[in-house]
This record gives sequence, C-alpha cells and structure tokens, in this order.
Amino acid sequence: MSRHRLIVTGGAGFIGSATIWQLNKLGYDDIICVDALRSGDKWKNLVGLRITDAIHKDEFLATLRRNSGAYQADTVIHFGACSATTERDADYLLANNTHYTAELCQWSLERHARFIYASSAATYGEAVGGFDDDPARLESLIPLNMYGFSKHLFDLQAARSGLLQQIVGLKFFNVFGPNEYHKGDMMSVVCKAHRQILESGELELFQSHRPEFADGEQQRDFVYVKDAAAVVAWLVATPQVHGLFNLGTGQARSWNALAHAVFAAMQRAPQIRYVPMPESIRDRYQYFTQASMSQLSSAGCPVKFTSLEEAVRDYVTQYLARDEATLGVVGG
Repeated sequence: MSRHRLIVTGGAGFIGSATIWQLNKLGYDDIICVDALRSGDKWKNLVGLRITDAIHKDEFLATLRRNSGAYQADTVIHFGACSATTERDADYLLANNTHYTAELCQWSLERHARFIYASSAATYGEAVGGFDDDPARLESLIPLNMYGFSKHLFDLQAARSGLLQQIVGLKFFNVFGPNEYHKGDMMSVVCKAHRQILESGELELFQSHRPEFADGEQQRDFVYVKDAAAVVAWLVATPQVHGLFNLGTGQARSWNALAHAVFAAMQRAPQIRYVPMPESIRDRYQYFTQASMSQLSSAGCPVKFTSLEEAVRDYVTQYLARDEATLGVVGG
C-alpha cells in the first residue's frame, strides 16, 4: 500500500479509536489523532494503536487557521463532537458539532483531501416518514434535541451547497462495543447492563409510556462498533463514493432482546425490572429506530453486519469480562 495520510478527529473517542484500530489492521498507520484527552481515561483507547501524533482539537484548529498547510492528509475523518444528546448548551453544540465541521470540511476540500464526517440518527427526530436517508427528505426532518439539530444543520449546509457530491456523511444509529467506557452516561446499555448485572444481579430498563409499546419493547437499530469501523475503512479505500448515508444494520431490535443477549453472554438467567422513564426525556424519546440501508448497499458496501446476539457475546466475553480492555490491546 502506498503511503496514505489520515487525520482522525475524535480519534481517541469511541468510534474514532475503533476506526483507527480497523485502519491499522488494513495497513494504514500514518494517522494524526485529534482529540481532547484532558485528565480522563480516554487516552487508553490509543494504547496499542499505530498513530503518528495526538493533538488537542483546539490546538489543531488554531494551527490550521494560522497556517493552512501545517498538516497534510489524503483523508480526513471527522468524528470529533459533543455527542451528549442531553446537552442543553446550544452555543457549545453549534461550535463543536456544526461550525468546527464546516471549517474542517472547507480545509479538507481546499487540500483535495477526502472528507468523511459523522452525522447522527438523532437528526430524524420522531421520523414520521421513517428513517430513509434519501437526500430529498433532508429538509423535512425535525430533530427532537439540540444535539440532533447541531448535526442536522451541517447536513443541510452540505446538501444546499452541493458538498454532498464531494464528501461523505454517516448517520450513526445505536453503536455499541469496546472503547466506550469513558463515555459516562452516554455509554451503551450493553456496557451499563454488564456493570449493573455484576453489582445487583438484575437489569433496569425503562417502562414504556406509550400504549402501543410494551415495557422494554421500545426498539433500536443496534450496530456493533467493529462493523461501523469496517464501513468507514471501506469508504477510505473507495474514494468514488459520496453522499449522506445511514449506518445501522437495517433491523430494529427491542431493549428486551438486547437485555436477554447480555444475560446470555454472562451465562445468567434474565432478571429485568422496569422503571419509569425520567420525565425530562419522555417528550424527546425515540421509541423506534431502524435504518434504511438501501443507499449504502447500492453504493457497493460489502460489510456484513453482525447479529445483535453475536455482537453482544463478543463484546461481553472478549472485552467487558476482561476489565474493559481496549481494541488496540486485545485485538480481534
């Protein structure tokens, strides 16, 4: 493989570090990781990975503003963002999720670098018309929270200016897997469930507050982070593909099914207790998500998505049961 230079923002984060892990497996190792490590444990996600350097996100952007030629890249993967769906500081979200993306996108295109960025399934809101990533539907989407709006705003900017014909956006659905331990309340239910079951022997799930859904039968499109990283790596190697794509599995599964998969992976009998959903999120809660995957499939993506049960078993037995070891250390 000829030398291919990459910049990955959010590179020490959950999906970013998994993407670097996958790229390393394919022989890519000239990678600049851009992130904000601070005093937390996120740095552990980089242990065992092959990168060229790790740079703070503010320093990186400031350097580009002073000298646009300070860094070189063939591909820029922009996953850096505030991913908390409960964040209420709209200015902070716009600065991190919308304006930073727009500025880095412009820099990438000026340098003739491929630009791949993270959007979100949160842009769909209640998804009255379904989770179809047909660009003709983009203007009609109504996000339910500020996080979703901050992602949607750049999607709209990219579509209106014709940039989606040159770049790639990915609407990630419910991604779970190794390297998410640092995310606090934003960790997946799989990770939280493993801890909760170890401590109490049971798992709490939200009650349903809509009559058409039984308790625990709210559904999500759960996608394993290894599969998500494989899609991104395929896009790096397939520069002719452009557009805004869903990244899920195309199959909705219930929280109950996920819970049973965790108990099975831990070789325990299911013990589930349903608790009231906090009123603060009830009016913004998505009861059903299922990605339409026709666009990504039509683009030729060869990735076969792991079943929920198999993905949970791999995550629990190979990572969580080993004290949350990272992808770069364990491999697989």
